[in-house]
Amino acid sequence: MTTAEPNWDHYRSFLSVLKEGSLSGAARSLALTQPTIGRHIDALEQALGLALFTRSQTGFIPTEAAYELEPYAETLAATSSALLRAASSMGRDGEQGIHGTVRITASEVVSVEVLPPLLAKLSRSHPRIHVELAVSNKLENLLRRDADIAVRMTKPEHEALIARRIGNIELGFFAHRSYLKRRGTPLKWEELANHTLIGVDSENAYTRAMRTRFNAPPHEAHQLRCDNDVVQLAAIRAGVGIGICQVALAHAHGSLVRVLPDQLSIQLDTWLAMHENLRNNPACSAVFSALAVGLSAYIESQGGLL
Repeated sequence: MTTAEPNWDHYRSFLSVLKEGSLSGAARSLALTQPTIGRHIDALEQALGLALFTRSQTGFIPTEAAYELEPYAETLAATSSALLRAASSMGRDGEQGIHGTVRITASEVVSVEVLPPLLAKLSRSHPRIHVELAVSNKLENLLRRDADIAVRMTKPEHEALIARRIGNIELGFFAHRSYLKRRGTPLKWEELANHTLIGVDSENAYTRAMRTRFNAPPHEAHQLRCDNDVVQLAAIRAGVGIGICQVALAHAHGSLVRVLPDQLSIQLDTWLAMHENLRNNPACSAVFSALAVGLSAYIESQGGLL
């Protein structure tokens, strides 16, 4: 039974201790003092009537109750952030022009390679819009408002989301010219066995399905394995071997050559999504439109069909 409704700061400290595993780590993360974090945890436990952590010499060990409450605290965190972003777009009396904070989520490769020039153009046209970029290959929850706008490679199905299809981003096998000069260019699928291949370290359902669909070399045949797409791209550009790359990125680099184009072409159906409650938010609408125009131009640069 609760004795008082906890302060939001207590939940924030709770989430930080969960993530960091200690009061000192949470204090550094939140720029607070260790005793302050400790008081927050004690107050939250007292208010909830639950033990959230087991104190030990090695740190704070979450209890089962802490893990059960974690998603609810994360929802509070997302809602708090969304409230502040929405309030920022309302501005103060006398402020003119579109302004506010917009949180975008996109995959690692799109965030590193595709979005920066689009955001630079957005900054020139709307200098009062602040952007938060959540770089992740996981699907951030727009319904829970973890982000305002998402660039996704699957069609958003929920009716509460505004979704716009941008087109197909094509993927293919590519290698640096220096690698092909050194090792030769494979002309048949079977010749890949004689080359250095770059792929994922941990297979998932999608990569297994793609490998089965294209009868690609087995996971063990990849001499360089990494689950970070940006690292894989860097390895291709450095001439390590043959790997999968977005066609538009390869064209922009200039030194990458497509390998076996007739035998491997993966189409990523690309969408922009935003919660329908943000339809009338000027900052979100401006960012959504700018991303739609910029991503469409990016897809056109590869010769993809819209």
